[in-house]
Amino acid sequence: MPIRRLSPETVNRIAAGEVVERPASAIKELVENALDAGSRNIEIQADGGGLSRILIADDGKGIPKDELPLAVERHATSKLEPDDAGDVDLLRIHTLGFRGEALPSIGSVARLSITTRARSDSGDATEAWVIQVEGGATRPLAPAPFPGPHGARVEVRDLFYATPARLKFMKSERAEAMAISEEIKRQAMAHEAVAFTLSLDGKVALRLPAEHPGDEGRLKRLSALLGRDFEANALLIDQERDGVRLSGYAGLPTYSRGNAAHQYLFVNGRPVKDRLLQGALRGAYADFLARDRHPAAALFLDIDPLYVDVNVHPAKAEVRFRDPALVRGLIVGALRHALHAAGHRASTTIAADALSSFQAGFQAHTGVSTGPAYSPSSPSAQGFSGWTGWSQPAAAAQVLPGLNERSARVEPNWDGPAWPQHPARDSNLATRHSPLDTPLDPLDYPLGAARGQLHANYIVAQTRDGLVIVDQHAAHERLVYERMKAQMAEGAVTRQALLTPEVVELDPAEAERVASRAEELAEMGLIVEAFGAGAVLVRETPALLGDTDVQGLIRDIADDLAEHGAALTLKERMAEVCGTMACHGSVRSGRILTAPEMNALLRQMEATPHSGQCNHGRPTYVELKLHDLEKLFGRR
Repeated sequence: MPIRRLSPETVNRIAAGEVVERPASAIKELVENALDAGSRNIEIQADGGGLSRILIADDGKGIPKDELPLAVERHATSKLEPDDAGDVDLLRIHTLGFRGEALPSIGSVARLSITTRARSDSGDATEAWVIQVEGGATRPLAPAPFPGPHGARVEVRDLFYATPARLKFMKSERAEAMAISEEIKRQAMAHEAVAFTLSLDGKVALRLPAEHPGDEGRLKRLSALLGRDFEANALLIDQERDGVRLSGYAGLPTYSRGNAAHQYLFVNGRPVKDRLLQGALRGAYADFLARDRHPAAALFLDIDPLYVDVNVHPAKAEVRFRDPALVRGLIVGALRHALHAAGHRASTTIAADALSSFQAGFQAHTGVSTGPAYSPSSPSAQGFSGWTGWSQPAAAAQVLPGLNERSARVEPNWDGPAWPQHPARDSNLATRHSPLDTPLDPLDYPLGAARGQLHANYIVAQTRDGLVIVDQHAAHERLVYERMKAQMAEGAVTRQALLTPEVVELDPAEAERVASRAEELAEMGLIVEAFGAGAVLVRETPALLGDTDVQGLIRDIADDLAEHGAALTLKERMAEVCGTMACHGSVRSGRILTAPEMNALLRQMEATPHSGQCNHGRPTYVELKLHDLEKLFGRR
């Protein structure tokens, strides 16, 4: 068959298949146009999942009358300016849109109407005009009413009516509406200073006022979109390296989710789905979460446009970094720094869930709801101070495996530790040994003083304003794991030589990727070298892994390098081995502990980072405040 030149209408419809995949894609493009126009208030309406009608109204600078016909022509844009030689720099993109494809693509498959009033330089109101495009056919300009002093109203009706086959690939109206809502949430997260209103089928689904730019305003916006639980359990991220800044918020490990749907990533204000960023986020939490748990996070990367390519895909949802190692290192380092600073803090939702369970259980067994009750006297701050239900006499104190000698050995007549500083003066409670003039009251420790043990597994401790319940096995497992990691960091990882070096056959590109990371892999105890065009030779493996499947390990590493640019599999396997060894080397459930042993465990938790969760992301303790207990028993 001869080569033919396609008609402009056909070209636009082909482009529409890339840019306008579904109604949410069309709304994304139109909202980004509104943001590029300097809008401070954006209203979105969608009917029938966006297939029947879409309306985007903004208060931006608008489009001048003489530029309206150009706006609906393919590859016509105001966001790229040629230099004196007529060349356009595609490496310095400062706007969200720049390809000039969205409006003509939408107009080629739907009934598009653009009503706009441009902002006047003198401040006087200019006349509003409308242009309409139906199935690629453009109608002449005409005057039109406009409610505001300037801005644009873009209406899309009967999306994909000109390409009926595309309609067969659409999901239900509810599913499309949910996709639209999710897209608006992402745009709203990235632009907290802009007010958004989303209406679905005539009902307001989302109304977000403009927030003050900065961390405080961003957290308010995230709280409105992700819930107050996220705000209460989010860690502030703000790090910069070599001109690249990472900011935003990441959830505590105990606030993890069952999938990655609560991970929001942005590059220069643009929502993206990038495997490098997702892999870095996964790697940062590798020590704290099981493989089937995912952190919640909203991270914003600000980088010089010269060092990131956004012109990778028509939808602009993918990016490429000039220095991916720098970006990955920044993300992993910033997140781990924040997690380390969080110390033994655990998710606030754990206590809320516990209280809900208590209340539900009480009502289920008694049929009575917890309400106001007669209170003869207010509860004492000492609470359980009179309880002496120790499982064993204090004189039987033994050294608890994994705890330091000083904290584990306590005299039988122990009446609170005498060596740590007061929390306000020194937070490293378990490592200070100089006595004070006034001994610290055990109740003033963050995790309080142990008062008893329940079911040979749970330590009950009293604090100044509440109580703490600790899972002794999970808590000690984290302590042992952190000690093992520290030992690995202090020296080279112990390696074991294979009796016969093993050759692993790979795709040539995979073999080259693995061989190029030989130095990095050697730091983790895996010695590999290139062995021909499509194979690598493995001489030594980490001793921690024992008798491991070398073939499977190398193939998994090759997959990780291809997908994430880092050998996560080896790190995770070693972390898994450390976790398994820590589990077997920690205090077992069912072991009866003495009072000194329980207090020693609490003090060690306070001095150990990340002790609020075990190696699988589960909480190690639950804290209940006194006012919560009073509410539970109807005292307030």
